[in-house]
Amino acid sequence: MPHVVTQACCADASCVYACPVNCIHPTPDEPDFLTSEMLYIDPATCVDCGACVSACPVGAIVPSHRIEPKDERYLQINAEHYEDVAQSPVRFPVDSRLRLPLAPISAPKPIAVPGGGDIRVAIVGSGPSAMYAADGLLRYPNVRVTMYERLDKPFGLARYGVAPDHLSTRKVMALFDEMARNNRLDIMLNSEVGRDVTLEDLGREFHGVIYAGGAGSDRRLDIPGADLANVASATEFVGWYNGHPDHVDRTFDLSQRRVVLIGNGNVALDVARILTADPDDLASTSISPAALAALRRSKVEEVLVVGRRGPRDAAFTLPELVGLADGGAHVAIDPALIEAQDTGEIDDHTIAAKLTVLSEIAQRAPGSGPVIRFGFLRSPEQITSDAAGSVAGVTFGINKPGPGGIGVESTGRTETVEAGLVLTSIGYKGVEVPGLPFDHVRGVIPNEAGRVVGDNGPMTGVYVTGWIKRGPSGFIGTNKADSAETVSQLRADLEAGLLSAHTEPPRRRTRPFRR
Repeated sequence: MPHVVTQACCADASCVYACPVNCIHPTPDEPDFLTSEMLYIDPATCVDCGACVSACPVGAIVPSHRIEPKDERYLQINAEHYEDVAQSPVRFPVDSRLRLPLAPISAPKPIAVPGGGDIRVAIVGSGPSAMYAADGLLRYPNVRVTMYERLDKPFGLARYGVAPDHLSTRKVMALFDEMARNNRLDIMLNSEVGRDVTLEDLGREFHGVIYAGGAGSDRRLDIPGADLANVASATEFVGWYNGHPDHVDRTFDLSQRRVVLIGNGNVALDVARILTADPDDLASTSISPAALAALRRSKVEEVLVVGRRGPRDAAFTLPELVGLADGGAHVAIDPALIEAQDTGEIDDHTIAAKLTVLSEIAQRAPGSGPVIRFGFLRSPEQITSDAAGSVAGVTFGINKPGPGGIGVESTGRTETVEAGLVLTSIGYKGVEVPGLPFDHVRGVIPNEAGRVVGDNGPMTGVYVTGWIKRGPSGFIGTNKADSAETVSQLRADLEAGLLSAHTEPPRRRTRPFRR
């Protein structure tokens, strides 16, 4: 296998567009792109040109002969993925993978608008979806973009949501830094819509407005005891150790022996890994100094990561699991939980690979130091308290796999686990933007391919991208294809003469991003 995609994959598909033989899948125009946990290189088609290595913004692609021991498992993961494809040729038709190298691509021409002139677009937010949208817009030489960011630093979750020890993934900020150097992009920091500028202002001063606010709140765990002291969200904990301004003054009681993490997505695994890591290993990362000092004093011996469903339905991705299992963390699983999920051959290669890794973990001898323990088939029912009103433990309902290994059923039994700190990680939801329609069930701004839709249909000049558009799904790079769709809608409306700017934007009393 000439080249291999490893854990750091951000799925922004830069490698897909750079590849001259279309050997990297899924591509943004294939149906499983948004749900795939990573991209894969077809070993039978790759011509070893290395174009993908140069294109990858996070250094996730390496030649097989240079792969590090901790990433060797990805040789097998990539190969097994394409074994499945070979058995199911309908997924990637051969003629779509064996095409000739692409011809040179010419620079985009200015967007043609009635009356000509420059086009001004405002973007609210500066996270990955905002940056990819700005990059797409600025490919057109007559477009200027002004970005409004309420914090004092840009790039959103790329800065404040990625674990500090995921050094490769954090490299994407270098890409965003390069985008920010464009002299037709102004990033206005400490600028909050509703406080420093109104929606009405933006509508008058710009041809179009793109909202890229992400999913800024957590889904609440609605069980008795969820409001006790020492219960917090994993998002708060991530913000704390990454120095997010909203959480920098937060404190967490790490004098407890056991921490329970409710939810087993990637964020939960990040938190568990940070809680059990050697602080000396974190000292060279971007972790908050205050968090590092607290972790040095930590008494945590065990982090229990609990999921309602079984191992085959776990929310964490395969790359995140592999990084945890092969990255030196002490991880443990009761073998009985894996055996209970064994229902024969698994058709989905990603699920099969996850179960293989989990089975290996279950057979490992006990290690020393703080341990991350997986608890599957457990539904939280109550957080119990001590006499001081703080967390004493968590009561779980015990589940069993549903028919055919799909879903879960309650056994009617419960168990209570002692714990002194509970962190919840059960998903995100968007926050309503005053003046815009909002779907409270899905936590998104209603839209059609990025055009905001109100009670009377599409709203002229108002667009949306990222998690506030599609919900909290995908990875940093997934926003590239998502933002491209939104930009294409805005361009179509410009060319149709539907958009105009009525006044020039005034000089704001805000601090621009210093490049």
